[in-house]
Amino acid sequence: PRAEFDAIYARVPRLCVDVIVRTPKGIVLTERSIAPCKGQWHIPGGTVFFGETLHEAVQRVALDELGVEVAIQKQIGYIEFADTHAAGFKGWPASIVFETTVAAGEIRGSEQGERIGYFISVPEATISNQARFLRQYMGKSEFTSPALSASKP
Repeated sequence: PRAEFDAIYARVPRLCVDVIVRTPKGIVLTERSIAPCKGQWHIPGGTVFFGETLHEAVQRVALDELGVEVAIQKQIGYIEFADTHAAGFKGWPASIVFETTVAAGEIRGSEQGERIGYFISVPEATISNQARFLRQYMGKSEFTSPALSASKP
């Protein structure tokens, strides 16, 4: 229940995973349909459940939020959501970020983020902590490839 969630995560950090899915059209982001950060673009992600490995969490989040199975390429960093907390969110999420590719299925949105987009640069109205991370990630030379450079969001 939401009250229990808020009570727990108002006292301790919340371990999450963020799932960057690379495609020939760019990385996949969804526009949040729910709070917090409703209406902002974000990297699909979520809480790691007790007893769940990080890789299992990545697979669950990708399937729940994007409808696809993913192949994990590598762990690429972490994001702490200090800005979200400062804006009034009760928790302090800390997310481990994984780069993935689609292994099976067709990308679609979910109740958490119905609208999806493919991006080769960070769009306006992206959750601030994720936007900073994405700018660093997308600025690295290994991000740019002929397929991604030719794409339009």
